[in-house]
Amino acid sequence: NSRTVFLLSQLEKINLDSVLGASDNARYVTSKILHLVQSQEKTRKEMTSKGSPGIEVILSTLEVKSFNFCSYGLIAVLHVIIMKCGGRRASVIVTKGGTQILLQLLLSASKDSPPNEELMVLLHTLLAKIGPKDKKIGMKARINGALNISLNLVKQNLNNLRLVLPCLQVLRVYSTNSVNAVSLGKNGVVELLFKIIGPFSKKNTSLMKVALDTLAALLKSKTNARRAVDRGYVQVLLTIYVDWHGHDSRHRYMLIRKGVLQCIKSITNIKLGRKAFIDANGMKILYNTSQDCLAVRTLDPLVNTSSLIMRKCFPKNRLPLPTIKSAFHFQLPVIPASGPVAQLYNLPPDVDDVVDESDDNDDAETESEIETENDDDKDQHFKNDDIETDINKLKPRQELGRSIEELKMYEQFFPELSENFQEWDLVSKEPKPFAPDANLSGPIVVPTASEE
Repeated sequence: NSRTVFLLSQLEKINLDSVLGASDNARYVTSKILHLVQSQEKTRKEMTSKGSPGIEVILSTLEVKSFNFCSYGLIAVLHVIIMKCGGRRASVIVTKGGTQILLQLLLSASKDSPPNEELMVLLHTLLAKIGPKDKKIGMKARINGALNISLNLVKQNLNNLRLVLPCLQVLRVYSTNSVNAVSLGKNGVVELLFKIIGPFSKKNTSLMKVALDTLAALLKSKTNARRAVDRGYVQVLLTIYVDWHGHDSRHRYMLIRKGVLQCIKSITNIKLGRKAFIDANGMKILYNTSQDCLAVRTLDPLVNTSSLIMRKCFPKNRLPLPTIKSAFHFQLPVIPASGPVAQLYNLPPDVDDVVDESDDNDDAETESEIETENDDDKDQHFKNDDIETDINKLKPRQELGRSIEELKMYEQFFPELSENFQEWDLVSKEPKPFAPDANLSGPIVVPTASEE
């Protein structure tokens, strides 16, 4: 009976109708719905209430290609619903197939020259909001060919903060997929992000934070981490961290400083990154900055992350340690004159004598990640052949410590264990055979007091 329900029914009727004047009617209905959603909280609640067909009707209208003229208004309606009603409606849009529809709209809108900036901002904002609710958004974006659209927009609009920020938020969602991270890295996204992040500046701190989060997600890929090390970005990250540490005296930008540390942490996951970190004097830098942060309790996340990086990059040695690194000296009783042990003792103090083979099989990284992604789509039940299922075989075998012949000498002390049970006859005072069936066949009679 409400006006919102009436407008939604009109919009649903237009979807099924192919009349010549349907375009003008659809534009009018869309503008009315947008006005009500923007101005009235009651309408927003009615659109998002349980059982309401509002979101489903809007998505089905967006899916109809003949009504592209009203796409902007309907996308604006979804944007208002998401921003005003919170993220609880994002999962509803995902379950109704909204991710696929928005990606197709993004692909079609990118073909315009130049693309509509306002429409791109709305689409990227919606995708950034519903992306965390859709676990397969990265794969959907790659299949639809929408993976590089956001990257190209950032390349072409570096000075347009209003457009770059939602594009980076979408790239951050895409980068959680390892295959997407490798693909974006090949297209120069790592170099692009280092153009955005920089030394301390109070301008565009929100953009800096999102760029660091996106970069940290991309650097989890070993291919991108090696690319960053080859271009000397480890030293750049340490310089940026020291600059923000020195200027942020009131600790207002702790999240940005933590974002830089997360990038360093991702790079040091590979052996080449750990070596570059040590060569750039990263141990001393993080140790000194951590000492400055110990007095402030709110900076504990920075200290913890710095400690993890330093522990990961510190040279590893086997015990015993005959050097000054160890607080204890475990001297072997006999040290051969030659051999691996003697070579170990003759190594200099700063040599990492533990062989690190973590990066030896990284050439097939992308292929293995693609196979892993494909395997996640299927429910696989693996049978472990090493697990014994026969109960009889699982029972432990009881073996006697002595032979039966040796144990017969104790038979007289335990007559109840022998097969020939006997009972003493009180009348004849002689042992008689024990017959359990005879004694237990009749009813049990309890003697009275007189009989006793």
